[in-house]
Amino acid sequence: MARFCSLYSGSSGNSVAVGCGGRYILIDAGKSAKKIKERLAQEDIDPAAIAAIFITHEHADHIAGLRVLASSLKIPVYATEGTAAWLEEHGHARNVDLRLMPPDGVDVGEMGVTSFATSHDAAESCGFSVHCCDGRRITLATDTGVITPVIHEALSGADLVYLESNHDVGMLYNGRYPYPLKQRIASDKGHLSNQSCAAELPLLARGGATRFILGHLSAENNMPLLARQGAVCEFSRYGMREGADYLLSVAPPDGLKTVVF
Repeated sequence: MARFCSLYSGSSGNSVAVGCGGRYILIDAGKSAKKIKERLAQEDIDPAAIAAIFITHEHADHIAGLRVLASSLKIPVYATEGTAAWLEEHGHARNVDLRLMPPDGVDVGEMGVTSFATSHDAAESCGFSVHCCDGRRITLATDTGVITPVIHEALSGADLVYLESNHDVGMLYNGRYPYPLKQRIASDKGHLSNQSCAAELPLLARGGATRFILGHLSAENNMPLLARQGAVCEFSRYGMREGADYLLSVAPPDGLKTVVF
């Protein structure tokens, strides 16, 4: 069975675990190695079962614990060429088995992992699809200003979609952030709003997806209730009912219990 766990989510740090066949991978390591190991223990995941770490991009909330965690577990780290170059240049690859993400994907244990480009102000950001041993597919896309055709195609047909619902537009523009930062967040290279995320979800559900987890919510410019309500309203416009046509969760900062399906 496929397993998905949001260990941490949001501006203060991001990391998820995906498992199948007794092995796991981590996507991002945006908290300290100690905190990530604590969350793994809470979910009864043995760190020895972690086979690799995949990095979406180089921002601190995605790599804060990377070097210590990867070197202590002695496992490879996969990143796109641009992200890998940044990690090496800034010292985050020291004592780390850093590998380039192959264009056609890589097999880790009984899982196949492929990447796709996202739209973010980073060296070479990406999302990941994990093809599990039982035929299930889990796809993650965070830190993207827009849903591009590439992202939509990657998300389509996934059994579980973990998608960014970062900010409420009204809260962002009426909040205390300086205007240039607001512009950056709302840009096509920034973060996905609740509205943009919600608009994508029914389209994916029509393509067969039934499990959705909203992630990377801003603590300053969003509320879980707003993200959830926006998604439910958009599903309703298409005549879709929660519990019957789709399952929906919102990942809190300190993580979400493991989903097994």
